Amino acid sequence: MCRHLAYLGPPLTLYELLYGPPHSLHTQSYAPREQTHGTVNADGFGVGWYPATDHAADAAGPAAPLRYRRAMPIWADASFADAARAIRATCVVAAVRDATPGFGMDESCAQPFRGDTWLFSHNGATGDDDALTARLGQPAPAGVLDARTPVDSAPLFAHAVRLWRRGEELGAALAEVTRQARACAPGRYNLLAADGGRLAGTAAGDTLHTRTTDDGGVYLASEPFDDDPAWRRVPDGSLVVADRDGVTTTAIA
Repeated sequence: MCRHLAYLGPPLTLYELLYGPPHSLHTQSYAPREQTHGTVNADGFGVGWYPATDHAADAAGPAAPLRYRRAMPIWADASFADAARAIRATCVVAAVRDATPGFGMDESCAQPFRGDTWLFSHNGATGDDDALTARLGQPAPAGVLDARTPVDSAPLFAHAVRLWRRGEELGAALAEVTRQARACAPGRYNLLAADGGRLAGTAAGDTLHTRTTDDGGVYLASEPFDDDPAWRRVPDGSLVVADRDGVTTTAIA
């Protein structure tokens, strides 16, 4: 359905992350290597990021992330490719979209979604959107417009935000959303989330890989963006949580 990735670590430009690697997310939009549902991701793209800041700002905690989304293919937006060279970030979630049949192709459906200080992306599709919406979509969390978007990812995001607002940890909330989604509707529920200081992801029906770098960076991605042997595939049915102390992988019960 889509390809997505997340990054946490030393500041990078969005261009280095989304366009620079030999099999970057930009390349995956038209030539994915591991995508088994759909062949091209031309129905929109988005990127959310937490800007690189000074240490004083970091001590106050992450601010609300910034975001850029379009309904066009990422390869058709040359202006963003130029702007991306000047935007530096320490935490990023980005996605290119292959729309699920029956759902809209407008900009509001492009991910990542944003609510409060969180970013969220769903790679997959549900087999029963009505059941998913009835169980997880209502009530939509106040002030989070993306949770009302007419797409099958919105109920997943709605429930994640409710759990985060109740104090649930970033990754634990994704695992719970995945469990509840699978209980009411068959589907693929690969989720990514970030809060500015941590990343979390689920491998639940589609591919997910991790890679750490020598300078303390970590990537989560639907598929590797290069041939570095440091990439590790996450077993299906797993939750990954990453912060500046390392990466942990656990089974989703």
